[in-house]
Amino acid sequence: QVQLVESGGGLVQAGGSLRLSCVASGRTISSYAMGWFRQAPGKGREFVAADSWSGSMTYYADSVKGRFIFSRDNAKNTVWLQMNSLKPEDTAVYYCAVKTRDGTSAQDFGSWGQGAQVAVSS
Repeated sequence: QVQLVESGGGLVQAGGSLRLSCVASGRTISSYAMGWFRQAPGKGREFVAADSWSGSMTYYADSVKGRFIFSRDNAKNTVWLQMNSLKPEDTAVYYCAVKTRDGTSAQDFGSWGQGAQVAVSS
């Protein structure tokens, strides 16, 4: 079982940047595809970004494409989400997770971390 811990959240002004980290323990993530989701108050968990099983491709939600960057370092058992040009609508709790099956819905991922709060002020 993989345990995931997110960090790097905080309060930032619109247009600013944050970098979220997700450190895995318990098992190496090198053989897993990983993803990031977010959940705003009163809303469901929304896909943000993920890489492919081979690690050769990354996928982004249209709402973050061109602003967010997914990356990973298997040697550090860590994935990151670089978030640039942040908007108030990016405010949410951000989660990383292990991909368990094809798809980009929350049901296709597991081993969720506890989340990191991101708040973007206008």
